[in-house]
Amino acid sequence: MSEEFEEEAGKLAIMACDDGGGGSQSTSNSSIPAITGLALGHEGFVQPSSYLRRSRTYSRPMTPAKPVTAVDREQHKGLKSIRDFLKVRTSYDVLPLSFRLVVLDTTLLVKKSLTTLIQNDIVSAPLWDSKTSTFAGLLTTSDYINVIQYYWQHPEAMSRIDQFRLNSLRDIEKAIGVAPLETVSIHPLRPLYEACRRMLESRARRIPLVDIDDETKRAMIISVVTQYRILKFVAVNVTETQLLRKPLKHLNLGTYQNIETAKMETPVIEVIHQLVQFNISSVPILNSDGVVVNVFEAVDVITLIKGDIYEELNLNVGEALQKRSEDFPGIYTCSVDDRLDTLFDTIRKSRVHRFVIIDELNRLLGLISLSDILEYILLEGEGEDSRLE
Repeated sequence: MSEEFEEEAGKLAIMACDDGGGGSQSTSNSSIPAITGLALGHEGFVQPSSYLRRSRTYSRPMTPAKPVTAVDREQHKGLKSIRDFLKVRTSYDVLPLSFRLVVLDTTLLVKKSLTTLIQNDIVSAPLWDSKTSTFAGLLTTSDYINVIQYYWQHPEAMSRIDQFRLNSLRDIEKAIGVAPLETVSIHPLRPLYEACRRMLESRARRIPLVDIDDETKRAMIISVVTQYRILKFVAVNVTETQLLRKPLKHLNLGTYQNIETAKMETPVIEVIHQLVQFNISSVPILNSDGVVVNVFEAVDVITLIKGDIYEELNLNVGEALQKRSEDFPGIYTCSVDDRLDTLFDTIRKSRVHRFVIIDELNRLLGLISLSDILEYILLEGEGEDSRLE
């Protein structure tokens, strides 16, 4: 693994982490038909049920508590194989052979940090406190959304937005009453299973890998591992994901109630308020019949405020989504009759961050996030391994 650092204006360090590939070749011989990375514009769907279907104590029991069937045993065998795999592989194993990592100093202006993320086509970056030479957390789209929320509540402070620095982000969280995410990290040689548990317990969607330099005894940021990269790593290397054949309707997986939604005519700032208030990363966009027509994601905010054009926040959702790049892959949907092996196959082939659960008329039923999938494979039936073996 090559590592290159360079400094820009004394504030920015860039090291040679692109969160794209899975880092290793597939060992799977699944017979599930391939799904291509389908670019469907701003209103298209990629539906696994159409393409792929064949003919907080952090532990919980298998559900429901019924006599164990052959399908139950296969499901458990698949889950146990994934957990065993995560326990013997390290966090470092997930990294590709070459990658790029952007590290931002906490004294950098928020305006310049946004420019850096856009130029490098990334949505998060580790923060570094150069005064104490320590890891200082992660900059994510949630931080920019919090800044927008703050200035919306305090319009008199808008004139000072260009002077706002990254080391003041925690003050913003306090001012708008948002609970900060716990800053967690892990040594790159610790088991991947441990990294996943820490992510679940801290509600984080990514975790930095931090090592200690042997000579200076100071922390070194090696890379950042995301939920997507971990799940793709599993999908590529664990053939037993093909055993996860129970339909989603029989699994304790996803959210089906109290889902925040919006319409194409909804002002973007109202959707941003929803993201902040309910600590969510996306809001399904429905028409008057409850049909899913799109999804507004937290990362869409980055596109709207690039170049400091905060007036774009006065747009409605439909207008805002038209500003997405042409290579936007569309949204991924599934039905309650789809299975987890289908979802894993989709993750293996495509860059997916969530699945929208719809009925036969494309009406919204629920959502499955990568956090939901990670929690399920780690916890479902974990305490009952010996009974079902």
